[in-house]
Amino acid sequence: MAELSREQMVAALAWQLELGADEAIGELPVDRFEESAAPSSKPAPDGRAAQSAPRTAPQTTSPAAAAPPPRDAASDAVAEAEAAAAAADSLEALRAAMAAYPHCELRHGARSLVFADGQPGARVMIIGEAPGRDEDIQGKPFVGRAGGLLDRMLAAIGLDRAAPAPESAVYITNVLPWRPPQNRDPKPEEIAMLMPFLRRHVALADPDVIVAMGNISCQALLGKRGITRLRGTWAQALGLPCLPMFHPAYLLRTPSAKRESWADLLSLKAHLLETEGTGG
Repeated sequence: MAELSREQMVAALAWQLELGADEAIGELPVDRFEESAAPSSKPAPDGRAAQSAPRTAPQTTSPAAAAPPPRDAASDAVAEAEAAAAAADSLEALRAAMAAYPHCELRHGARSLVFADGQPGARVMIIGEAPGRDEDIQGKPFVGRAGGLLDRMLAAIGLDRAAPAPESAVYITNVLPWRPPQNRDPKPEEIAMLMPFLRRHVALADPDVIVAMGNISCQALLGKRGITRLRGTWAQALGLPCLPMFHPAYLLRTPSAKRESWADLLSLKAHLLETEGTGG
């Protein structure tokens, strides 16, 4: 190819500028990082190859190892919940501690803190999943259609959340006191940070039996999911007998499952009769 004259090269450059070119690049990409990291092979001024820099003594402790480990925000939130729950010496104090707990974002979108309903000291403590729309509005667990069905189920075996006597009363709460957006399932980190409050809640309410209603309750109390498989089989949760059952909201969607729930209610009634007066 014939060598271009100076005038031709200037004209070619002017044409590229008109096209919008603003920097000179080659046809192939160049890795500038690799280029800067590679040792220089340029000869020294005296003609000898440049010598590499002298090796320094290895550090005994790297800066990363010397720095303190980063704090885990989730662990801090759980630790703060444990401290706040342990300091509560009554149900009223526990409710106040939960209301003051700042780390669960659900509290910002919920209308109410849904704490509990029924009779503290009742033999049976029912633990649901999380408040729904009706619960969030009224500030009580298990209201609306699902709550009405639960009341009828309990009445069938002689229990009532409004009963004054512990033998025929129930005490009701949820794993989460705040409604999740759009009634979504609680996240594992939300359950983890609120479990210290639930454990303290059970200890202060002092029931003989826990009824875990729904998948989320079983996950929190038993570390298991699969309510269709778990329901009706007695287990241990927080040191107490625990009976997993279908949530009433599920029964409204799946009426055919009411037969299994009736069997579970009869199992609960039989357990209460067998352990009456024994505190178990």
